[in-house]
Amino acid sequence: RRERNALARTIRSRFPRSHNKLKSTATMAGPKFDVSTPKGLAAFSGFMGSKSYVEGWQFSDADSEYFGKFTSCPEAATYPHAFRWYIHIAALQGVRGLSFSAPAAAAEAPAKGGDDDDDFDVFGDDDEEDDEPKESRKEMLARYKKDAEERLAKKEATQRTLVGIEIKPWDTEQDLLALWKKITTETVVMDGLRWGETCHLADVAFGIKKIVTTFVMGVSQSSQTVQDMIEAMEDEVQSVEITSMNVL
Repeated sequence: RRERNALARTIRSRFPRSHNKLKSTATMAGPKFDVSTPKGLAAFSGFMGSKSYVEGWQFSDADSEYFGKFTSCPEAATYPHAFRWYIHIAALQGVRGLSFSAPAAAAEAPAKGGDDDDDFDVFGDDDEEDDEPKESRKEMLARYKKDAEERLAKKEATQRTLVGIEIKPWDTEQDLLALWKKITTETVVMDGLRWGETCHLADVAFGIKKIVTTFVMGVSQSSQTVQDMIEAMEDEVQSVEITSMNVL
């Protein structure tokens, strides 16, 4: 009841009574998601995967309008990007006493004291005084931020990057396959780095060819380190170029 009353005060302060009936779909010109349904909320979470705000690069009316359509904070495990956005916008708008989705078991439990959730009016007057909050807004947001950082750290720990690389020799008489084997099995060998099983020899000019290959590295490796190690083979390698990098 304390969380519901806090949510009621927040909604009343941000939405006039003339707007009692909140529409579940967006009225803005931007993206439209029905966040009142699991499907729509999942689509919205996916849409926010690489974004901090609904429209543009800063807080706008679109964020405020979408925020008003949520009756509770989305579940972090099921809708991580929507959860991140919700917490961020709540902090910007100074929302206190956020309401979070309750577990299914709790939702099925009978209400205590004869309370009827169907009669709950978010725009009605408070019937009783709220108890003092056990956790301040600052502490709550700090905890959410810590949880988000821990999830991000776990994701980055398993992140892999595919790197394309080209290695140019000095002349046409060099055995490029032998050079490639030496680089991948002797010169550049480190934990977490895996070279491609084959390489391609591409023409450069005047009969000279270059080695075109790839390798996969983790977050603890650097493509610049690999490039420097190969360029250190001055007698056999003329130049090294990183041609592409793609996160897997």
